[in-house]
Amino acid sequence: MKILYVITGLSGGGAEKVVADLADQMQLRGHQVKIAYLKGMNIVVKPNSQAIELIYLGFETLSDFIFASKKYRELIAFFQPDIVHAHMVHANIFSRLNRIGCSIPKLICTAHSNNEGGKLRMLAYQFTKSLSNLDTNVSKRAVNEFIEKKAFNESALAIYNGIDLCKYNKFDISMDEILGDTKKSATKILLAVGRLNIAKDYSNLLKALFVIKTTQNSSFKLYIVGEGEERSHIIELISSLGLTHSVELLGRRDDIPALMSAADIFVLSSAFEGFGLVVAEAMACETFVVATDCGGVKEVMGNTGILVPPKDSLALAQALVTAMNMFEVDIKKNNVKALQHIKNNFDLQIIVEKWLNLYEK
Repeated sequence: MKILYVITGLSGGGAEKVVADLADQMQLRGHQVKIAYLKGMNIVVKPNSQAIELIYLGFETLSDFIFASKKYRELIAFFQPDIVHAHMVHANIFSRLNRIGCSIPKLICTAHSNNEGGKLRMLAYQFTKSLSNLDTNVSKRAVNEFIEKKAFNESALAIYNGIDLCKYNKFDISMDEILGDTKKSATKILLAVGRLNIAKDYSNLLKALFVIKTTQNSSFKLYIVGEGEERSHIIELISSLGLTHSVELLGRRDDIPALMSAADIFVLSSAFEGFGLVVAEAMACETFVVATDCGGVKEVMGNTGILVPPKDSLALAQALVTAMNMFEVDIKKNNVKALQHIKNNFDLQIIVEKWLNLYEK
């Protein structure tokens, strides 16, 4: 089978990792795979396989649409894919519009959030939905919201993102070994991973830590992994809240499974999410999770860890204090249950088989 993945870009992010993993797995199963990406010359996430060609379409602004469409149609004519599987809003709309006058056997469009933009994007989904064979999103909650907005047809499906359990598993390692930062017995190590942007709502997390620092006798250190446009604002907020010695920005890292394993608590403070891939990754590494109830995070956690409402710093602070004060035996019991939930529902091999079944229908 010939499979063409189309994605908005290949910068660091959950959707990009999902596509790279899917491409690798399909290649390993003997299929011919290519990835076309609309914009961003700086590639951060890519498949492991060197045999998977990455094609830049050059759709940086609306004025590039005709040029990018020409390049895309030439790719379709040359590669003749059996399946085009688009990911994220720009790639989904682009692939749909380019189906007009460009025959492909099957087009699947996957959204990666219950919040892929405002009314104009939802209208674009609504007016082009007849051009795709199947629409999917990464959680049941997100699918239902898209159907309510008339962005998806009733036939839309929820297909969860998959976790490579060969990569995300428990490492016997300490933060001291990774970063050279000695973990004192009374200090709880917190970890947050994700782009430094508004969606991840790090302000919410930092305000929660300020509440803990000023009202509780709790010793903690938070490490934040990621880069993004909110970095300078986050640094300013850390300073203004007096958290300079309690919070450290690590930038982009390639050792996420080790960091997750070394942390006592993984925390997600997002205002909105699609699937919450980093939460599933932390659970696979047997790390206790405190997260906001947004997007598909509740489905990912499956009655483990602690969920709190988004944008509620007091609730997040209380949840973190509760987690920091839990008995070790209860933490371990939770983490074993969480790992089993991941194995049962989000193992990459299971998810790949689901996609293959949809491709072959």
